[in-house]
Amino acid sequence: MAYRASHRYARISPRKVRPLADMVRGKFADEALDILKFQPHRGARMLEKVIKSALGNAQDPDNPVNKGKNVRVENLVVGHVTVDGGPMFKRIQPRARGMAFVIKKRMSHINVELEELS
Repeated sequence: MAYRASHRYARISPRKVRPLADMVRGKFADEALDILKFQPHRGARMLEKVIKSALGNAQDPDNPVNKGKNVRVENLVVGHVTVDGGPMFKRIQPRARGMAFVIKKRMSHINVELEELS
């Protein structure tokens, strides 16, 4: 059984979040939250919120994925974590000799899937 959550259009570059996603992939959900809590990165806060959202989806009795069964939170493992690139804001910065330099303000889509151990 898989429980999903995502944060789309997160205003952070995917390159900054991917190392954090690699740290928590395959860990138990509560252990992953403990790891991210002590990371100083802004992306760790975003990833932490997505994992908490997926945990909330797992505990929701009205969720159609649950089908009325009880889910034990301590058996949930962070299965798939993907951090994909989203759209970019493009800004122009003037440079020397009348040239222009494009600044790309990147976004990312953070997807988390929690899987239940049997």
